[in-house]
Amino acid sequence: MLRILLNWVLSALALWIVSRLVPGFIITGAVAALLAAVVIGFVNATLGAFLKLVTLPLTILTLGIFWLIINAVMIELASAFVPGFRVASFGAAFWGSIVLSLVNLLLKWIVKPERD
Repeated sequence: MLRILLNWVLSALALWIVSRLVPGFIITGAVAALLAAVVIGFVNATLGAFLKLVTLPLTILTLGIFWLIINAVMIELASAFVPGFRVASFGAAFWGSIVLSLVNLLLKWIVKPERD
């Protein structure tokens, strides 16, 4: 349970950092960041997984670049449901998804201990 809570807080922190780095990626507060982290996780786990499976041939053809587009669409979709979380354009969602992935990876690498 503690690991899930830590992942949630780290994802919200990553969203907040991305909102400071990417123009057009707007988070108005901590509650919005926490709620956006939950909604993005839910959207990615459901609709995102389905879309990635359906578009697998296109993803292979583009050497994985199409997944970046799917991630951007998932972030835009999540921003439609969360008050206080707004993405101004598809470009902001695209660059925000890339930066979010990198920041999330970095934060989890810093916080989580290595497993033997």
